[in-house]
Amino acid sequence: MNRMTLINVHMLLAAFMFPVALMFLITGGLYTWGIKGGYETLTVPVSLAQPLTSDAQALRALAAAELERLGIEEPTGGAGVKAGGTSFKLEWTGANRDVVLEPTNDPLVAQLSVKDTSWYRQFVQLHKAKGGQVFKVYAAALAVALFTILASGFLLALQVPRLRRVAITTALSGLVLFALVVLAS
Repeated sequence: MNRMTLINVHMLLAAFMFPVALMFLITGGLYTWGIKGGYETLTVPVSLAQPLTSDAQALRALAAAELERLGIEEPTGGAGVKAGGTSFKLEWTGANRDVVLEPTNDPLVAQLSVKDTSWYRQFVQLHKAKGGQVFKVYAAALAVALFTILASGFLLALQVPRLRRVAITTALSGLVLFALVVLAS
């Protein structure tokens, strides 16, 4: 690939993907330090004709019916049963809300918790792949774009004789540091 093509690919991808890359950088950096955003939680009892079982499809269908009854949209992400010992609960997550459905001490009453995300938590949820399919495709495109930006920058440096040695040395140093940090973690 010629130098001008590399420069154009590098520049256009960097400019186009900058907003979503910034979101991932900010949410990832702050999440590392425990800053995750918050929720506003609504908890409602759910009357049952029979006790809950740990059947994921039945729990999801019950949660969906209750959300519809309450006029609340379903979460955009996936649902699954989380079990521990003799207890279980349905956890259904998304970018804009999380839903938990779990048994209570009364076998004919369940508890539904609807946790609406704050504006910042919504970005964290997207970072954690809790959004819909469209954002997951967008995030995958970002991964490809970031690789292309990094590779094209490295290739551009290799094409300039006075930058070639420092680019290779820096890349090898980065690899060594990465290995050391992984081993130390």
